[in-house]
Amino acid sequence: MAGPAVAARSESVTALTSDDVPAMVDLVARARPGPFRERTIELGNYYGHWIDGRLAAMAGHRFHLNGYREISAVCTDAAFRGRGLATELVRHLTALTEADGDAAFLHVSASNGAAIALYERLGFTLRRQVAFGALRPPVVTS
Repeated sequence: MAGPAVAARSESVTALTSDDVPAMVDLVARARPGPFRERTIELGNYYGHWIDGRLAAMAGHRFHLNGYREISAVCTDAAFRGRGLATELVRHLTALTEADGDAAFLHVSASNGAAIALYERLGFTLRRQVAFGALRPPVVTS
């Protein structure tokens, strides 16, 4: 999906660091926004909302292409949904992206209706549907 979104930087989000990776990986395992591994944080800046010592929501920048920057790993712990945390994170990241002169884009699974509705409310539009697949080499036994 491609922007524009309503952009506004937020003072209430926290920049996440490599020290936060265990909490980030744990949140991703529960919220399942898509691929995110221990070293994904090295691809861009990630931000989050901490509530009562728990990482409640996060999102960040991953791919940076000429003129475009991807917003990635947008997710919220089920216990904290409905509070606007993901909205605030996407708006914050979009503002940072636009300040750098880039356009924001993101990927979302076609089966994730809640995320699609959120992104559309923020002004993102569907640009293209892409089918992904995975191939594995056959197991050779001797």
